[in-house]
Amino acid sequence: MHRGVEVGIYLRPGLEDDNFVARALGNLAAFRLQTERKEPLTWQVLRVQGSGGHHHYRLVVRHPERVLDLGFRSALEAILKDLSNESVAELRQRLAVAERAGLVPVALRPVALEVDYWRDDFWNWLG
Repeated sequence: MHRGVEVGIYLRPGLEDDNFVARALGNLAAFRLQTERKEPLTWQVLRVQGSGGHHHYRLVVRHPERVLDLGFRSALEAILKDLSNESVAELRQRLAVAERAGLVPVALRPVALEVDYWRDDFWNWLG
């Protein structure tokens, strides 16, 4: 199984209903890319929970049968950038339209942030 492409979904701090916004952005971006490329894709929208109650969002997209090409990440980032100008109401409307067009949205998946202390810059500082 191929690992896929992982991109961050960056939201404005204090955004109301950030879970919905991240879920909508991730699903809409992946579905739009799948439609534009005319190939099957699978994706997950992750809520990465860190220490101290902090969290961020990631979108992981992969092709079920092959490795993705080099332009895939930039195309996905461009779509996310385009969608980032939408209001919450506009995202709700776009999501409803995409669902009527065949999108089956994936749920937001909570995961814990695992820190790799051996790859931490602390060890580089010790030299």
